[in-house]
Amino acid sequence: MKLYSYYRSSAAYRVRIALNLKKLDYEIEGIDLLHGQQTSEQYQRINPQMLVPALEIDNQILIQSLAIIEYLEEEHPSVSLLPEAPVLRAKCRSLAYLLACDTHPLNNLRVLNYLTDPAQLSDEVKKNWYHHWLETSFQVLEKQLQGRQFCLGTSPTLADICLIPQVYNALRFDLDMSGFPKIMAIYEHCNQRTAFIKAHPDQQPDKPVLSTPA
Repeated sequence: MKLYSYYRSSAAYRVRIALNLKKLDYEIEGIDLLHGQQTSEQYQRINPQMLVPALEIDNQILIQSLAIIEYLEEEHPSVSLLPEAPVLRAKCRSLAYLLACDTHPLNNLRVLNYLTDPAQLSDEVKKNWYHHWLETSFQVLEKQLQGRQFCLGTSPTLADICLIPQVYNALRFDLDMSGFPKIMAIYEHCNQRTAFIKAHPDQQPDKPVLSTPA
């Protein structure tokens, strides 16, 4: 399997976690979103939507992170990313969709770029926008969480897979997380597990190497 990824992409981050939890082998093909590699003719042939991730498997290309994870769940069910009980599965999906469908689309790179140009909003206004939508979702999520290890039950699920990248982004954009102790406890607990550590942006082969002064 080849995963077309960008080290800081929340959607690609989700798929990396899922692949790692299921202990599947894959290689990373980095797509540099900041420098527009996703708009190249070569990548548009892979993903006409010009987004990451895309998963190449058996000469087929899958796009959209949740669809990819759903495929992995169906094809490799031995390590399940959903609870067994139907009601809990629905609750797990609702938490995941809150993050992946209601929150992330408002804060992804192409939206932030639009706020800068052509909307011509200041960096401060853009940051306030980012904080507002994260806080709105986190306030709802915090009320629904019962544990402090995982979102549901005693093992990581689709909800945790969607949560961890959003918390990473929140911290990167200096959101005050002191009002979300359950979320932060889950974030810290998950990031002690190998599957999450390996998926972290800092561990990705396409992370830029900062040059150091001679």
